[in-house]
Amino acid sequence: MAVDVLLVEDHEIVRHGIKTMLERSGDFRVVGEADNGTDAVQFCQRASPQIILMDLVMPGLNGIEATSEIVRNTPQAKIVFLSALDDDYSVVKAIRAGARGFVLKRATLGDLLDALRTVAKGGSYLSPQVSDRLLIRIQKGDLESGVPSALDALSPRELQVMRMIAEGLTSKEIAQKLDLGVETVRSYRKTMMKKLGLNNVAALTHMAMSAGLTLRRESTSAAVA
Repeated sequence: MAVDVLLVEDHEIVRHGIKTMLERSGDFRVVGEADNGTDAVQFCQRASPQIILMDLVMPGLNGIEATSEIVRNTPQAKIVFLSALDDDYSVVKAIRAGARGFVLKRATLGDLLDALRTVAKGGSYLSPQVSDRLLIRIQKGDLESGVPSALDALSPRELQVMRMIAEGLTSKEIAQKLDLGVETVRSYRKTMMKKLGLNNVAALTHMAMSAGLTLRRESTSAAVA
C-alpha cells in the first residue's frame, strides 16, 4: 500500500517534479501540497499524512517553524526535510524541531526514496554528506559551542545569506543567486548583524564558520559591496 505524503515546497515546478517522481515509484501517494508552512500546519490539522516532505526556506512560516507546530500537535508526524541548505546548523535545528530525516536537494532520486522508505518504517535518515560531517564535529565537540543558540534568532533565509557572505560573495552575487534585490540583501545583512550584536562582516564571517555554516576558512570583506 502506498504511503501518504504531504509535499511542502514553495516552487510549483519543483513541487510538480517531486510529486511525479514519488508517484511513479509506486510506493508513495501525494495526498496534499502546500507552498508555505502555514498551509502545511493547517493541512496536518485536517488530515494525517504519514510523511511530510518539508522544504526549509519558505515565505511566512518557514520549514522549521512549521515542523515545530506540526510535531507539537501531531507527535506521530514523520517529517523529512528536502533542502538546498546543507550547513550543520540548519540540519541540527531541523532535527531539534522534530524532523526524522534530512535530504539534500542535490541527492539522487534513489537517495530520496530510500530516506522516505526508511522514515516511513520508523527509522531516521541523513544524507551521507551531512551525517559524515556531523559525526566529525560531534567527535571534536564542536557542536557543544554556544554559537548555534546565538543564531536561533535568524530565519532560514537570513542563515542562507549569512553563509554566502561568509563564503565571500558580494551583495550583488547573493542577490543574483537568490533572485533578490541588492538592497534586500543589504537589509538582511544589517538585520543579522543587529540581531547578533556584530559590528562588521569579519565578525559575521567568523561566527558563520564557528557554527559550521561554511567550510571556507578565509575571511573576506568582498561581501560588504
